[in-house]
Amino acid sequence: MGILIEQITDALSSEHVLKSIVDGLPSEVIDGVRRSLTVERKELVESLQAYQKAQRGEADELKSRAGDDLGALLVAARVAKGWKQKELARRLFLPEQQVQRYEAERYRSISLGNLIRVARTLGVRLTADISKPVHEPWLPSYEMTLTELQKVLKHARAHGWLDRADQTDESGISQLRRTVAEHVGEYGTPSLLRTGLNVTGHTEDWLLLAWKAQVTRAALKVTQRNRVKYRPLHVSWLNDLVQLSSLDDGPVQARALLFQHGIVLVTEPQIPGMKIDGAAFLVDEVPVIGMTLRLDTIDNFWFTLLHEVAHVILHYRTGLSSGFFDDVDNPEIDELEVEANQFASAILIPDEIWRRSPARITKTAEPIERLAKQLRIAPAIVFGRVRMERQNYKLFPDKIGRGQVRKQFFSQISEVNHEPGT
Repeated sequence: MGILIEQITDALSSEHVLKSIVDGLPSEVIDGVRRSLTVERKELVESLQAYQKAQRGEADELKSRAGDDLGALLVAARVAKGWKQKELARRLFLPEQQVQRYEAERYRSISLGNLIRVARTLGVRLTADISKPVHEPWLPSYEMTLTELQKVLKHARAHGWLDRADQTDESGISQLRRTVAEHVGEYGTPSLLRTGLNVTGHTEDWLLLAWKAQVTRAALKVTQRNRVKYRPLHVSWLNDLVQLSSLDDGPVQARALLFQHGIVLVTEPQIPGMKIDGAAFLVDEVPVIGMTLRLDTIDNFWFTLLHEVAHVILHYRTGLSSGFFDDVDNPEIDELEVEANQFASAILIPDEIWRRSPARITKTAEPIERLAKQLRIAPAIVFGRVRMERQNYKLFPDKIGRGQVRKQFFSQISEVNHEPGT
């Protein structure tokens, strides 16, 4: 941690060092990266100070930062005792690597018996209060209408969510409810849909909960098979990401590039009735981007993807833990969404270049295609920008890459998920 703090400090205090990190990125994007690194450094410094105090026997601050996370509290208890992971492993008669894995995942996969054993070894008393029923806002309501139940079940069958294809309706609904309950217990709910100045409460939006739980399951399959580490200090790869848009299979290659840099991209069709294009949230400290591909066009894919990437880079410490769930059709946006929109627009088409380009006012395709070639991006992105800025979606309808994205990710697309006009 100390090394990373030193690296971020160097980047923030030296234009030369910062340039090596953000080389080639537009100035608007660089400003956002600088702000995010400032927040990241502050968080790391506070974490390190709390850790160092705990090593001296002053563990209150480290415990406070752990909050209600039992795994983090056990780590804090070990540090407060002055034990290395090796010492805890010795006392538990376990390999040191096992304790390392436990702590890396905050003891989430440990059995109850072994959890109690670790707690006793550390001198931590585990208690549970079951004298009163729990009525907390993070507990979802399972009182769904028959229409909702059948909608989610039909979608789950069509897209392989169920353990067995031949499950009965009763068994399938039971599995879905269990999956959502486990997800909420582990990660909470997407309490706010951050798409407007009046953000919408979605604590009990069962469609969104079911979709997010499935995206999380898919992300965990990736992270459990592979070592994934997001490094906020490295962002120069953004240029490579944008230029993948010029390739026919750019969306699929984008998923691979994001993975190389510690971000997991999951494409999961939306349940009919949802209005979500993309989402960004954390799964065990790993940034996850979920995309529904609700609008099957090249321009929408790349803008939505870069919008969610912006949330990861700009808001890793200031909102990603609760998540962002975005509907690009919503015209009213809050401050964090404004930042993400500006980031996505600037990284795709730098503002200075856009202001001087005849593509902004042209009525023909040629200047737009010429600008796309200059920027080495998909022409559909520029055509989409023109349509959006002029608020005229009848312009260039055959130039936005309609029908070119879903087929790269989904082998089968359910008819119920294909909305009119997409």
